[in-house]
Amino acid sequence: MTTRIREFLRNRTEDGPCLVVDLDVVRDNYNAFAKTLPDTRVFYAVKANPAPEVLALLAKLGSCFDTASVPEIEMVLAAGSPPDRISYGNTIKKERDIARAFALGVRLYAVDCKPEVEKVARAAPGSKVFCRILSDCVGAEWPLSRKFGCEPGMAVDVLEHALKLGLEPHGVSFHVGSQQRNQHAWDRALASAAAVFKECGERGMNLAMVNLGGGFPTKYLKNVPSVKTYGSAIFKALRKHFGNRIPETIIEPGRGMVGNAGTIEAEVVLVSKKSEEDDVRWVYLDIGKFGGLAETMDESIRYPVRTPRDGDAMAPCVLAGPTCDSMDVLYEKEPYMLPVSLEIGDKVLIEGTGAYTATYSSVAFNGFSPLKTYHI
Repeated sequence: MTTRIREFLRNRTEDGPCLVVDLDVVRDNYNAFAKTLPDTRVFYAVKANPAPEVLALLAKLGSCFDTASVPEIEMVLAAGSPPDRISYGNTIKKERDIARAFALGVRLYAVDCKPEVEKVARAAPGSKVFCRILSDCVGAEWPLSRKFGCEPGMAVDVLEHALKLGLEPHGVSFHVGSQQRNQHAWDRALASAAAVFKECGERGMNLAMVNLGGGFPTKYLKNVPSVKTYGSAIFKALRKHFGNRIPETIIEPGRGMVGNAGTIEAEVVLVSKKSEEDDVRWVYLDIGKFGGLAETMDESIRYPVRTPRDGDAMAPCVLAGPTCDSMDVLYEKEPYMLPVSLEIGDKVLIEGTGAYTATYSSVAFNGFSPLKTYHI
C-alpha cells in the first residue's frame, strides 16, 4: 500500500468498503512495460479496470487498448485515444457490435473460427484480423479455459478464410493464463505461433503480428518475477522461434498494469465459531465474492490481508463475505492466518486489488451497494 493511499484512507469519511487506486503506480507500471519491451506495443486490457481516470492516464502516456465490447471502445475513445490504437480483442462478438466498432474507426479484430470471420467480413470489410490459438496455461494461478482460441492447425484455415473474404490476415494471438508466474510460459505458445506463421507463408499469407496476450502478474502472497525478467524471457523465445525475422508484437497487460496500484479497505463484521470445540474461527468482512472479490473463486487468487493487529499471535480462520449466499466464502479449503485478537469493527486492508474487483462488484445483491472506488 502506498503512502498516498494510506493518507487517503486516514482522511476519508467512513462509508463502507472501498477500493483506492494510486495512479502514480499505474504510470510506473506502464513505463516499466514500455521500457522493458521497447519494440512491443502495449495494449492495456481495459476489462481489468476501466475507470476513466486509468484510461485517460494511459491514453496520455501513449498506450493502446484491448477492448472486449462496444462500451469499452466508447470509454477508450472518450478518454482521448484514437481508434487506431484500439483492438476489439473478444472472439465472441455480435455482428451489430462489430458494425458499431467499425463505424467508430476500429480496424483490428480477434477471431478464432470461420463464423466469426464471416461476421467481421460483413460488418467490418477490409479490416485486419488475428486468430487466437489455444494455450495450456500451465503455471497460471487463474488459468483460462478452452472458451477462447482454436488449435493452431485450424488457425491457418481460419486466416485463409479471412483472406478469401477480403479481410487482412494480420497475425496470431494467445494467452498463457492470468497471473502467470512462469516467465517461460510464452516459449511454448510462441512455438505454436511460429508454426502458424510458417504454414500461412506456404499458403501465400505473410502474417505480420504476434499478440503475446496478457498474463503478467501482480504480487499477492507470493513473489513474482519482474517485468524485466518477463521481457528478457519473451525476447529469447521470439529469437528462438522466429530467428532474425521477429514479427511485430503487442502485449495486453491488465492485472500487471493496475493490480498492485489498488487497496481495498474493509471492516470485520463478525468473528465466530461453529462449535465451542472448533479451532478455526469464521471471520466475516463487509465485502466478499459479490462485492468485488470474485477471483477468490476456488481460492485461485489469495490476496494479502493486513490488519492493525498483525504483530499479535496468528491462527487459521475461514474468511467470508457478508451476503446471505453460502457461496460467499473467500478462503475455507486453505484457511487464512489472521491475528487471534482480531475483533468486530477492525479495519482490514486487502492489497493487490486494483484489477478485476470494482467491475466484478454486483449492482445490489442482497441490497449491498457496489464497491466504491477512488482513483488518486
